[in-house]
Amino acid sequence: MYQQLPFDELTVDPQSKKRVAYFYDPDVGNYFYGTGHCMKPHRIRMTHSLIMNYELYKKMEVYRAKPASRLEMTQFHSDEYIDFIDRVTPDNLHMFEREQVIFNVGDDCPVFDGLGEFCKISCGGSLEAAARMNNGSADVAINYAGGLHHAKKSEASGFCYTNDIVLGIIELLRKHPRVLYIDTDVHHGDGVEEAFYTNDRVMTCSFHKFGEFFPGTGSLSDIGIGKGKYHAVNVPLRDGIDDASYKSIFEPIITAIMEWFQPSAIVLQCGGDSLSGDRLGPFNLSMRGHANNVNFVRKFGVPVMVVGGGGYTIRNVARTWAFETGLLNDVVLPKELPYNGYYEYYAPTYELDVRSANMTNANSPEYLDMILTNVITNLDHTKHAPSVQMQEVPRDPEDYGDVDEDTAAALDTKGGSQYARDRTTERSGEFYDDESNDRGSRNIEITAEEQMEIDDLNDAMAT
Repeated sequence: MYQQLPFDELTVDPQSKKRVAYFYDPDVGNYFYGTGHCMKPHRIRMTHSLIMNYELYKKMEVYRAKPASRLEMTQFHSDEYIDFIDRVTPDNLHMFEREQVIFNVGDDCPVFDGLGEFCKISCGGSLEAAARMNNGSADVAINYAGGLHHAKKSEASGFCYTNDIVLGIIELLRKHPRVLYIDTDVHHGDGVEEAFYTNDRVMTCSFHKFGEFFPGTGSLSDIGIGKGKYHAVNVPLRDGIDDASYKSIFEPIITAIMEWFQPSAIVLQCGGDSLSGDRLGPFNLSMRGHANNVNFVRKFGVPVMVVGGGGYTIRNVARTWAFETGLLNDVVLPKELPYNGYYEYYAPTYELDVRSANMTNANSPEYLDMILTNVITNLDHTKHAPSVQMQEVPRDPEDYGDVDEDTAAALDTKGGSQYARDRTTERSGEFYDDESNDRGSRNIEITAEEQMEIDDLNDAMAT
């Protein structure tokens, strides 16, 4: 069943009309897990810097999401846990000795300044992204501050405190009958799988390193229980998997899931720790091998929410997420890095590229064939996508009058308002005025002699 596919150059359609919404909060890079900790939110700021300097902001709508409220976060997490996350600080940590044990806060998940705000920013971006997909105003929604897939209902785990992915999927389920979650992080997406393990409206599919590796879950035999049986797909991989092998196992499985489950929305977790050279991950994917997953999923034409995740060699994570943002906007970014605020991080090559290393691929064709055969056999039980009973869609908060609507001034779309500028995107093959000119001004150079002739002509016509 398994066939080794050739790894070709990535292609895009420049004439695509996909609407892309990109969520970024400038404060997210200010948070610091602590000296020596692998997780560095600063990588999101580095990614944003590359995206801006490659001028991708011209092709998508850029938003700063409202931080998630306590009410929104407790749709999945327990009240006691969110209350703890809101209140705890490094200064008062001694007052929560019992809670630290209960909620698994400690070495991997330290308490740092602004922990509550960081969680709200992460969850807020994914909730807003899902909301835009629900109301049909975006085909692709991006939140690289999200993707924290290990967090449980009442427990922090694996550098993750709140599970923005679960909250985003819950929001999507308000409008979409079936949602597919795809996890390409090197670690198993245990938090998301656990949340929907008994649910047949969400199918979770995780490609991850399995064995003596955190979190130790994600066996091939973990397929869900109850109504959710056969709706959890796990692809346990070994060290050193390369671009061609990953593509050859990823594409057939996702194609089979799309045919049999027929989701109307997809959530794609793009953890950068599956890249070659990561501080914690033993995979051997190049930047293009990692980006092929994004490129393949978006071609199904189903609305997709893209979130971040792991990734601990931050210069490689920033490169890859910027490149994938380009693909989502139907642009293949050039290798030459534009000058940006973190240019020295990319020494010595100063290129937008992450190459594979000389690693042994422990994933033999026989092993991958065994995985593929098992997964397809399990999927065979879900040939008919589960139906969903018709019911009234829950209303949005603004429908109740609790949230202020945009003012008339903000909605002024004559071209001068910030609202209008945020929604303006450029399409390839179209003409635009130079940014240095005022809107509506003539985009031509006029010499002094030509200007004198024009003035004389105007005077003659006036007389």
